[in-house]
Amino acid sequence: MPSPVPRAASRLLLDVFQAASQPRAICHCVRIDSVYRKKVASTRGYATTTVPPTQSAATEVENGAPPRWARTPPSMTAPVRVRTGYRGGRHEVNKDPQKLDEVYENLLGPGGHKLLSEETKWLAVTHKSFDHGRRGFNDRLAFLGKRIVELQTSLTMLSIKDTASSKASNPDPHGRQPFEHPALEGIERLAEPSRSWVTYHKQVARVAEDYGVPAVPKSPAASGADMVHAQAIFAIIGALALEKGSAVANEVVRERILGPLLQSAR
Repeated sequence: MPSPVPRAASRLLLDVFQAASQPRAICHCVRIDSVYRKKVASTRGYATTTVPPTQSAATEVENGAPPRWARTPPSMTAPVRVRTGYRGGRHEVNKDPQKLDEVYENLLGPGGHKLLSEETKWLAVTHKSFDHGRRGFNDRLAFLGKRIVELQTSLTMLSIKDTASSKASNPDPHGRQPFEHPALEGIERLAEPSRSWVTYHKQVARVAEDYGVPAVPKSPAASGADMVHAQAIFAIIGALALEKGSAVANEVVRERILGPLLQSAR
């Protein structure tokens, strides 16, 4: 059995634990508390004075600085170029705003170049392969635009009234009569092959070329131009939905994209 701890030793241990549990005195010469307060205050001040992107772009134009689409941001440019003999890409890149406005006029109709802001117009037609994505690219706009096109494609295919011809062309070999209901008319058109044909990138790329989107002069199929053109069309639809609302975007999809595609399929 262990021997009991002497009273003096237990008193000493109790004093040590009480001293450790008490808060330590802060040295006023260091002023740690004041230092942290200054950091919090400066952070809040910086957060409240952040300039929105639209105001910053307008400030750059007023100061005479080129917009983001016209140059690579200096902070993302290396001080020394690794490829000393680099003379640019193999394909010519459009830098003429008038040519871009003509594409928007053909796609969106008269005054179409005024529907989107200047920065968004260039962003919607910029692929991520251009300048390594340092000037922005249209992936997110294209993702939103494709979802809108798919939805309008489903609604349009449901509204087509030619169920009688489809039943006559596909009779049941066993003479069975399927269940019929007005709400189920045309539901077969929502099958994956029918809807994916409309949103297939090669089909949308043809629409883009009809509206004047520049094509790659040499070997378009091997260069992936079809995917780039289709993504540009989807991105324009996504940009319209964000800046002008879903009503404008849906109308453009029905009249300018689905109309020519369904007309060519007949």
